[in-house]
Amino acid sequence: MLGKIKKPFADLIFADPPFNIGYKYDKYHDKRKRESYIAWTKEWMTVCKKVLKPNGSFYIAIGDEYAANVKVIADELDLFIRNWIIWHYTFGQQTKDKFARSHTHIFYFVNDRKNFTFNNKTVRVPSARQLVYNDKRANPAGKMPDDVWDGFSRVCGTFKEREGWHPCQMPENLLKRIIQACSNPGDCVLDPFSGSGTTAVAAYQLGRNYVGIEISGEYVKNTNKRLAEFKKQQSEMLFQK
Repeated sequence: MLGKIKKPFADLIFADPPFNIGYKYDKYHDKRKRESYIAWTKEWMTVCKKVLKPNGSFYIAIGDEYAANVKVIADELDLFIRNWIIWHYTFGQQTKDKFARSHTHIFYFVNDRKNFTFNNKTVRVPSARQLVYNDKRANPAGKMPDDVWDGFSRVCGTFKEREGWHPCQMPENLLKRIIQACSNPGDCVLDPFSGSGTTAVAAYQLGRNYVGIEISGEYVKNTNKRLAEFKKQQSEMLFQK
């Protein structure tokens, strides 16, 4: 789909591709040979780069096994890294013969190291100086979040947010942080692996345009239903006011 686009249109891209660790998806086998997976990663990153605006931002979530490969490919594509974020979550995957995994890598790249959108005031959080020490030197607007994000739990099966029809669902609030920081109202947010539709839902809530690409017709149908239900709830809330 993206290979057919002639002109860059995305202000922000968030990509959460299959990690090649054997998850069962509706229309995709998540277990390629290593060389094939790396070549495929370079292919989709390349077409995403072509549709990213000159001042655009590009986030990629990836697991341990291929994080280094993503960084090398990004270097080859002349993407500039601003942060290598570690998303540290609760409810990690328990193991018996090694330490339990409780993190995902999130790369934050930009096309131009000097020309990009970053709305720092939208993502600031209270600091220890404010909450604990009552320090007058603290910035009243809060501090910038660290590059280790530990305030977002995985969306587990028992959570109300869980849709239930997709095995890997990102938390809405994590996407909202990224979208608020690196795009403006009216901008276009692209998710090339739409999956459960979280990026689209978060973008809609924040007044952004959005494009999602997904190979599963079932996931598309469920995402459209999810969006329709949210829009209906929002409309009913406005009517009550």
